[in-house]
Amino acid sequence: MPFPDFDPVLVQIGPFAIRWYALAYVAGILLGWRYVAGLMKKPALWGPRGAPATPAQVDDLVLWITLGVILGGRLGHVFFYTPSIIVEDPLEIVQVWHGGMSFHGGALGVLVAVFAFCWKNRLDVLRVGDAITACAPIGLFFGRIANFINGELWGRPTDAPWAIVFPQAGIEPRHPSQLYEAALEGLVLFLILRWATHGAGLLKRRGVVAGLFLLGYALFRTFVENFREPDRYLQHFPFGLTMGMMLSAPMVIGGLFLIWRGLREPPAAEAAAPLPQAQTKSP
Repeated sequence: MPFPDFDPVLVQIGPFAIRWYALAYVAGILLGWRYVAGLMKKPALWGPRGAPATPAQVDDLVLWITLGVILGGRLGHVFFYTPSIIVEDPLEIVQVWHGGMSFHGGALGVLVAVFAFCWKNRLDVLRVGDAITACAPIGLFFGRIANFINGELWGRPTDAPWAIVFPQAGIEPRHPSQLYEAALEGLVLFLILRWATHGAGLLKRRGVVAGLFLLGYALFRTFVENFREPDRYLQHFPFGLTMGMMLSAPMVIGGLFLIWRGLREPPAAEAAAPLPQAQTKSP
């Protein structure tokens, strides 16, 4: 199949361009913001402790997370995947509109932002983290769709009937691995976390939803790495490992730990029901 004729630029007004890549980040942040604010307005999901933050605090947290995503994602891409540009073309580091954002770097940036915000506002970082990770697949979905529109991060060569010839990847048909990631890391992972928050009541156990996100993302990313073309400027790692696989390994460990400790931790005591008043005998 030929690659669809997508223009990475949605609107061009003089030197100012609105790109699909930027809109993907805007959509992910805005929809995630409203989703988390909605969770905070449903105290029944959180058990007797109630929601860990107010909607107003969520509004403030959005700015911190946005900075964490952009700075962490870009610096992660530079240090994990393209460290050579630090010396060869340092100005490229700030040109985020050219693409090149690392999920693992963005995750570290968000982690730092959430820790700092919770420390400043004296909030429970595990419970806030549960809310943030519950909406994270929304941003992942839009981000992977933007990768596909940009014709970047394509897959390995294949003869599958749905293979696509990406213009910048030669004449070989390839896996549309960006769409695999959008489906697994975005849609499927969102449904799993939606079940955890609204079906299984796991927001009542601190850190379990965050652990499920870390574990689910790491497993899905590791699976799709088998279909995604490794970055050409990276060295070949032993045992067929890729950088994405190795960066996901700590997430598996962290996710399993959070799930284990959250399920092991006694849940908050349910509010005690008022004792029935003693009946008095009429004289």
